[in-house]
Amino acid sequence: MDGHESTGAAAEESIPDIPTRIRAGLSAGFGTSLKIIKVSVPLYVAVTLLKGTPFLDLLGSVFAPVMGIFGLPGEAAFAFVAAFLLNLYAAIAVIVPLHLTPFQVTQCGLMMGVAHNLVVEGGVLSTTGARGGVLTLCRLVIACAAGLLLRGLWSLWETAASWAMAPPGHW
Repeated sequence: MDGHESTGAAAEESIPDIPTRIRAGLSAGFGTSLKIIKVSVPLYVAVTLLKGTPFLDLLGSVFAPVMGIFGLPGEAAFAFVAAFLLNLYAAIAVIVPLHLTPFQVTQCGLMMGVAHNLVVEGGVLSTTGARGGVLTLCRLVIACAAGLLLRGLWSLWETAASWAMAPPGHW
C-alpha cells in the first residue's frame, strides 16, 4: 500500500443523501423532544399547582436554611432534586413557576451545571472502573463550593454597587 489506497469496507460505505440525513435528524430530534416534554410538562404543572397550596410553602420553609446559604429560596430545593435525580430540563421545569430573580437563576444554573443527573452519570462512571460514588460526592462538593463563591462575589458586587450609588460622604 502506498498510503493512497483505502481499505475495502470504508471505500464501499456510502454516505446517505441530504434528504435522508435531514429526515433521520428530524426524527431523532422529535424523539428527544418528546422525552423531554414527557418529564418537563408534568413537573411544571405539578409545581404550578403546588404553589397555590400550603404544601410548597411548608417544604420550602424546611429547606430555606440550607438554600439560603446560596441566596436561594427554600422552594428551589425541588429544582435541585429534579436536577440531581433526573436532568437539567426537569430542573428548568421546576424553576420556571418559582419566579426566581436573575441572580437566583444564575446560581441554580451554575450549581446544577456541575451536579446534575447524578444517578445515571454515577452509574456510568462506575461501569468504567471509576468510583462513581466518590466522583458524585466530588461533584456535589464542587457545586456547593461554586455556589458559595458566586454568592460571595454577588455580595461584593451589591456592596460595591451600593457604594457607587450613595451620595458623596455617606459611606
